[in-house]
Amino acid sequence: MGTSVLSLRIDHDLLERLREHAARRGMSVQDYVVRTLIRDDFDERFQTAVEETEKFYGIA
Repeated sequence: MGTSVLSLRIDHDLLERLREHAARRGMSVQDYVVRTLIRDDFDERFQTAVEETEKFYGIA
């Protein structure tokens, strides 16, 4: 799997909050943000799968 670069311009206060959250977990800001994005993507895909299953079985 290859990698790409994503550059973001963010507010100073937000960056400081990200640094604090990452530090609590012993992570870099980059790793923390990537992990958060991956978790959010999984949650979204999982919810979609649940909704599709409910439609299939007529639960929803």
